[in-house]
Amino acid sequence: MSIRKSLIALSLVATALSAVAAGDADKVQSIQLKDGTTMHHYKDGKMSMEDKNGKIVYMKEGVKMEATDGKTITMSGNEVARLFLEKYQANRP
Repeated sequence: MSIRKSLIALSLVATALSAVAAGDADKVQSIQLKDGTTMHHYKDGKMSMEDKNGKIVYMKEGVKMEATDGKTITMSGNEVARLFLEKYQANRP
């Protein structure tokens, strides 16, 4: 394997590990939405979503959603990978 490929692989692994290490520490709040989904809001302003069964849901940026209390929230970012890593780390034996 060339040095360049090794450096690229190392940088990808380091990025993934830093996301896993951050975990729930970055999560500011989880908001229940009217349709039953849960929206997770992180310190950096980005968001992720999961449905009522806990399955991770992809949501386009800029989509407006309504919380159970009637508050309107606009999707900012789509942290599918971050939520996946959080769930993976939490369910790991």
